[in-house]
Amino acid sequence: MDLNGLLSQLESANEEDAEKLLRRYSQEVSQGGCSLGFHSTKKLCQSVLALLGRQVRPGCQQACLETLRILSRDKRVLGPVATMDGMLVLTRMAMLRVGQEDGDGQDTAQDGARSEEEMRVAVEALKCLCNVVYNSAAAQQVCVDMQLARGLCGSLRSARTWQHEVGLFILRLFFLLSALRPDVRGVLRKDCHAVRLLTEVLEHTLDVRWVGTYEAAQPEPQALPLRAQNNERAMEALKALFNLTLSESRNEDDHQFRLLAAILRHLLMLKTETEEKTEEAHSHAVNLLNNLPVSCLDVLIDMPVLGGVEEYGGKNMEAVQVLLDFMERRIDKGSNYKEGLTPVLSLLTEGSRCHREIRRYIKTQVLPPLKDVKNRPEVGTTVRNKLVRLMTHVDMGVKQTAAEFLFVLCKESVDNLLKYTGYGNAAGLLVARGLLAGGRGETQYSEDEDSDTDEYKSAKPFINPITGHVEEPIPNPIEEMTEEQKEYEAEKLVTLLLFLEGVSPLSNVLHER
Repeated sequence: MDLNGLLSQLESANEEDAEKLLRRYSQEVSQGGCSLGFHSTKKLCQSVLALLGRQVRPGCQQACLETLRILSRDKRVLGPVATMDGMLVLTRMAMLRVGQEDGDGQDTAQDGARSEEEMRVAVEALKCLCNVVYNSAAAQQVCVDMQLARGLCGSLRSARTWQHEVGLFILRLFFLLSALRPDVRGVLRKDCHAVRLLTEVLEHTLDVRWVGTYEAAQPEPQALPLRAQNNERAMEALKALFNLTLSESRNEDDHQFRLLAAILRHLLMLKTETEEKTEEAHSHAVNLLNNLPVSCLDVLIDMPVLGGVEEYGGKNMEAVQVLLDFMERRIDKGSNYKEGLTPVLSLLTEGSRCHREIRRYIKTQVLPPLKDVKNRPEVGTTVRNKLVRLMTHVDMGVKQTAAEFLFVLCKESVDNLLKYTGYGNAAGLLVARGLLAGGRGETQYSEDEDSDTDEYKSAKPFINPITGHVEEPIPNPIEEMTEEQKEYEAEKLVTLLLFLEGVSPLSNVLHER
């Protein structure tokens, strides 16, 4: 389709014809059959916005928004949209109340009474807003000026009545705005109480049923997996919460963070429809747990211990075991350690540093009492072997995080660390910590002592401290030589020594004569 011809036809077309023209254009673009020129597409963008500014029927609105969504992928043509007037048109189509935070029952009832066509229009408008905000700094500033963040928080209050796609793209727009504008995060946290609102959205989406202050009912073993739609909305809410909890200055009280930690524990216990989606959900939960105060992590283990559940010292370790399994899967994946593995390692490290029960349980799983001292620490398939291999990884961040995790499990004792890793693997950490001569880290730990196995005690005098294992004795090559061979090797050694001293062996022989 010729774009100039489309523009001229749109100028005189009625609603029905305009809708047909735009749908045809969108179809051809999606199939790659229409070239997009910069100036023409910018004019088309203006024409579509002008059409949306008129009172046209929902079908025509949807066609306009589909076209605008395609155009909004190009940063160069967003000038007409990234204005106050353009953004107001889109927010009106998306049913967002700009600058209004408090939703009321009347608004919720009106949303529930909207037709299916109107809801499709709202979804398309939200998709356009997501594209425009992502691609245009000017549009982001307009969002700040029109106080769109407050309108989004008002929408969060009616989350229970959301149609799936409307809710999904409201949360995605919330995530984008909080990610791209750090200054908006403070407004959302302090003035709009967005952490609490998003926590409520997450609680509703995951169908959390409370049986205690920070205790959610355990999912039944035969329970159906989390629905794909609920999982999608939960992921967007988790990403938005991650942005809001990035700041060190957190105004929310301890109760709010503990409540969030309890919901994240519930999420770790859930299964989704596919293993990939479950892995993604656990990854987002780990990222958010890293942002919470480490003192709140006791919520993960302060649960009743039921039959068949991992426990240690009377604490429920089910969630900690899920995190350990997640960590091992990420190690086995063998790629993208920086983003995929280091967050869970950092979480387990800080949890072990501050919570004795977590540290002691993880050590039983990762660093059980040593029995095998014949193989190098980095050789094998145990979790310990895999982590020790990471201590010499080429990525500095990965190797430091892995080494720090093992160091904390050893209560920051150099002697204990060397027992499990060997001096060669631990050298990088010890240099960074200034502990090459031995000693301990700064954190104070309990005085409980580790008990060595009989196998380790008997082999300890023969362990090479550099490699961390008992080496096979090297046979003496001279023992099997004849006297003539020994004399020949001795003469070779003398020749080499003379060469190192700069004396020619031949001149030395002549001098002696």
